[in-house]
Amino acid sequence: MRLAHSHPGLPRYLAVALFARLAEEGMAVAAVLLALARTGSAGQGAFVLTAWMAPHVLAAPLVGTLAGRTRRPRLFHLAALGGFAAAIATLAVLTGRAPAPVTLTVALLGGCCGPAVSGGLSGRIADLVPAGPARDRAYALDAAVYNAASVAGPAFVSVLAGLWSPGPATGLLAGSATVAAVLSPGLFRGRVRPGTSQQDGGPGTAAVRSGTVAGLSAVVRVRELRAITAATCLAFVGIGGLTTTTVLLAAHRGHPGSGGALMTAFAAGALTGALAMARWRPRVTAQLMATVALLGTGAALAAAALAPWPAAVVALFIVAGLCDGPLLTATLRIRADHAPTAVRAQVFTLGAGLKITAAACGAGLTGLATGLALPPSTLLLTIATLQIMAALLHTLLLTSSRHPSPPEDNHTEDNHTEGNATNANPTDGSPTNANPTDGSPNPDNSPKPQPTQRGATQAHPGTVQ
Repeated sequence: MRLAHSHPGLPRYLAVALFARLAEEGMAVAAVLLALARTGSAGQGAFVLTAWMAPHVLAAPLVGTLAGRTRRPRLFHLAALGGFAAAIATLAVLTGRAPAPVTLTVALLGGCCGPAVSGGLSGRIADLVPAGPARDRAYALDAAVYNAASVAGPAFVSVLAGLWSPGPATGLLAGSATVAAVLSPGLFRGRVRPGTSQQDGGPGTAAVRSGTVAGLSAVVRVRELRAITAATCLAFVGIGGLTTTTVLLAAHRGHPGSGGALMTAFAAGALTGALAMARWRPRVTAQLMATVALLGTGAALAAAALAPWPAAVVALFIVAGLCDGPLLTATLRIRADHAPTAVRAQVFTLGAGLKITAAACGAGLTGLATGLALPPSTLLLTIATLQIMAALLHTLLLTSSRHPSPPEDNHTEDNHTEGNATNANPTDGSPTNANPTDGSPNPDNSPKPQPTQRGATQAHPGTVQ
């Protein structure tokens, strides 16, 4: 592939991401199977999985800040992915055998490393591939890796657990994460990362605190980031309950056990959609792609809820997945294009953590809804409605600001107009292209433009005036 030849760091990145995410996706099944095999009940597995997922949204800002500001990125990612692998290996031994508080503590610690696997890795692409069509294709391939792992990880664990046992299957997941950790140092070239200083020994407490707040502030203040984060979180409240809903729908229509086939169809469609984005890059903005993808997913799931024929339902789940794949590609592109360079890692990890938390909330709400004896088709229609509402929310938030917020022109990394946030100070990580009328320092002592001239419009593109 020409993209791989022109950007030699990308194949290694995709390998690291695939091995790490295979382990992450496989744990959703492994935790439950381990508890069921050793205790006769899936209850402890559900608690372990909850403890594994819960830290994502809380740890994401901190992990992103450390990833973006550390002067030793090789060591940081090796430690994060190594800790992730160690936690999986420990859970393979302790689940169902050790006291529950001990097992849950290990799961919490492992979950704190999770943001480095999801958003933390995706944030590396902008450092490996310059802005433009090549980076867009790289994010499409990254989305394909996400979807491939979501299909292969659970299937890998299920097959090995059936042929062998859940313990060794979980141990192999730990091995997959270990391979990712060993390969990860090759993604870095030893340069000082934005947001660190040559004089200090790394990010201090104040720097970490300010970086964490800056990442959250960017998500809130930058219009495009705010819109895609709010929309995808709302959509994932629905997606989080999709697995349970498909199982109930299949059983309700007289095909118990085929719920897994529906989710496989959805995941396969998503993988195909992401690969299609890498092969044929549509000439539309990432914002429009996200909106259309949400609408398409919602429409396909709504039709599946009403379709009476099993074959039609499977086909519609594939269509829903085909729309969901480009959504992830668009989300990654928007984060890269509009996140300030100094806090890009925080934006990626925080966005991923919020989506995972939204999905967990959706799974819980679906569990509560099943107690109300709602028909599965009603639950699926609700999920579809959330996707359509997310598309409308995305459009509303994009158009609600009176001032446009174009992609940031990153002159420090490349000369493309759709790059990342620009003019970041390489020694302190703070953006320097702030509005010259806001009292910010003028490091080059150049005359400040008058507020009424063009310089007054050069505030951070994502800032709502």
